[in-house]
Parts: sequence; C-alpha cells; structure tokens
Amino acid sequence: MESRVLSRAGTFSPLSHFRKLPSREPTAIFYNSSPVTAKATGSVADGGNLVWGRQLRPALISPALKKVLLQPCHATAAEGNDSAGEAKVAPAGFFSKYPALVTGFFFFTWYFLNVIFNILNKKIYNYFPYPYFVSVIHLAVGVVYCLISWTVGLPKRAPIDSNLLKLLVPVAFCHALGHVTSNVSFAAVAVSFTHTVKALEPFFNAAASQFILGQSIPVTLWLSLAPVVIGVSMASLTELSFNWLGFISAMISNISFTYRSIYSKKAMTGMDSTNIYAYISIIALIVCLPPAIILEGPTLLKHGFNDAIAKVGLVKFVTDLFWVGMFYHLYNQVATNTLERVAPLTHAVGNVLKRVFVIGFSIVIFGNKISTQTGIGTAIAIAGVAMYSLIKAKLEEEKRQAKAA
Repeated sequence: MESRVLSRAGTFSPLSHFRKLPSREPTAIFYNSSPVTAKATGSVADGGNLVWGRQLRPALISPALKKVLLQPCHATAAEGNDSAGEAKVAPAGFFSKYPALVTGFFFFTWYFLNVIFNILNKKIYNYFPYPYFVSVIHLAVGVVYCLISWTVGLPKRAPIDSNLLKLLVPVAFCHALGHVTSNVSFAAVAVSFTHTVKALEPFFNAAASQFILGQSIPVTLWLSLAPVVIGVSMASLTELSFNWLGFISAMISNISFTYRSIYSKKAMTGMDSTNIYAYISIIALIVCLPPAIILEGPTLLKHGFNDAIAKVGLVKFVTDLFWVGMFYHLYNQVATNTLERVAPLTHAVGNVLKRVFVIGFSIVIFGNKISTQTGIGTAIAIAGVAMYSLIKAKLEEEKRQAKAA
C-alpha cells in the first residue's frame, strides 16, 4: 500500500481508532515533598492524527513514564522516606529521556523501509513484469506475518463479526485496487514519475471531501493545490519514461485511495490498528487473487516463471519476492507506529519528505535521466503538496482548539 496509507488518505497505514478516554479526577503527586495537582490527559481527539480517516493518539510520553508521574505518592517518614521527606521516583527509561531521538529513529526506519521496498520492487519488475502477481505476493507475505503474530499472541487476535466485516470490505476493496494499480504504474514507468503523479492524491481528497462528503474546503487549500497540478503536468509532458498505462494506473490509484479514505471513516471501530491492518490485508488478498489468476495466470504458467528463473535463478527469484513482501508490510506497520507518536503538522511534513526521499533515491539507484522541465515540475508538485499539508494541518489544529475552548 502506498505510504499515504499512513496519512489522511492513504500511505497503507492502518485504521486505528481509540475511544474517548473517560475523564479522571486530579491526582495528587509529590515533587520535592510538595503536593502538586496533575490532571489526566484529555480525550484522544486532542491533538490526534488521522490515518485513513482514523484518529490516532500521539504518544507524547511513554506509558511507563505516565505510570510514574500519575501514580499517587505518599511521602511520609513511616513509609521509609529519607529525612527530607522526599518521595523516591524510579528513573525514567530511554524512551522517556530522549523522545525526540526515538521519534527521529521511527521516521528514519519508515523512510528506509519504504525506499528499500520501492527499489526492490522496481528491480523485480525489470526481470519479472507481472504487477498483479507481485501485488498478491506483497499482501500474501504480510498476511502470513500477521497469522504468525496472532499464533504467538503478539498481538492477540481481536474477534470480528459480520457487521464489522461489512464495514471493512469496501475499505479493503479500495485498498486492493489502489495497491494493484500503483504496482502496474511502477512496472510501466519510472518510480520517480509514479510518485510524482501520486502527488496529486491531495487534490482528489479535497475534491471528494467537497463534492461527495459535502465538506467545505477553504479557498486557501484549493489555491495550495494549484502548484501540485501544474507541477505534475510539467513533469508528465517531458518525462522520458512516460506512457499512458503508467500515468492512468497512477491516477486510478489516487482515486482508489481517496475512496478508501472515505469508506474508512464509516468503518471506525475500537479494534486496535494492528488487527485492523491484518483483516484489511486478508480481505485485500482475496480481492487481488482473481484478476492475477485471470490476467496473468496463463502467461505465468507458460513462460513467466521460467523466464524469471532463467534470468536470476530460483533462489534469488523466491528470495526477492519474499523480501519485497516483507518490506511492504513492515514499512506500512512502522509508518503507523511513527504517525501515532507525532502531531498532525509533523505528520504532514513527514509524508512530504518521504516522497522526496523515494523520488531522489530512485533516480540515483536506477540512473533515470530526467529533463530539466521534469525536475522543475516535480519540485513544484512536491512544494505544493507540502504547502497543502501544512495549511490543512494548521486548520485541523485550529478546529481542535476551538472545540476544546
């Protein structure tokens, strides 16, 4: 899944939703023998992120530190405190002492896994141009990973009923369609060009919000999307690897991930994001199997597998398919974990920087030649996405503050 499943529309980041936390009475804690009143954190909605239209809780401090800070302490001599009457507090762990460093590590891991996935994915298409089958492999490896995780209880499998299944099927269908068409585009054109076209995704999200959901989109947001459209148009006109299959597939992927975001808002549930991700992957795998068998099955059996094995060998062929599936699953999972730790503004910047990383590394690794106009158009499109993301994050923050007031 595209990493936007990990943003508001997509990056194949998983649907998480947390129920509103009940309010708590102020808890008395002691600091240097003086009682201080500490209130429990507010609702999850305060400062959360949206991934696939779902609310995530920013982990500003670790659960271990919360336990230390919010646990009532009784600084009395009878309880064995020192002569000054100071309460003894356990030392903070690494995650609490260096939150910025830990968050930076999450971002680095997310980018690294995403770049490796895109590079390995394109290399496979260079000798095995069957995007429908490869899409199935991506999902199948992730599903096996989830099933093994359920078996060992990490995490424990959450039960699913028919009502939840009905809500998740449209989300999974849109996810499957977006994933397959992304891979068709990756196989047909340069990775950098596909990501440039997919930079139009915010435009489709805004259009869907305005004309389908009936939400009012500020003029400033529409104006910020103008550079995106102009930049993608400039890049497309002079892109050396341009073909209509790659371009149209990337556009269909944008539309699919937009509808995935719309349907995900209707599928809000208290189930944790890891279990939701697993169920979505299982359903999407079932959706992707028929077109892969019908469209590519005969060719694969006739000479597709044999040609790939003759070029790189059986061991490398199987190993490449396994690792591209693992990197696909892991980068989406880490993306979710990353976005849970940060505020919307950081989330927006992170997604734009991720796309820049992928485009830059793909050009360097594959040595794709781009014209000056393509380079300028790509830069304009990315700048437009950054502007749109920052403005939208700021507007959402203002809405949350207004509701809290």
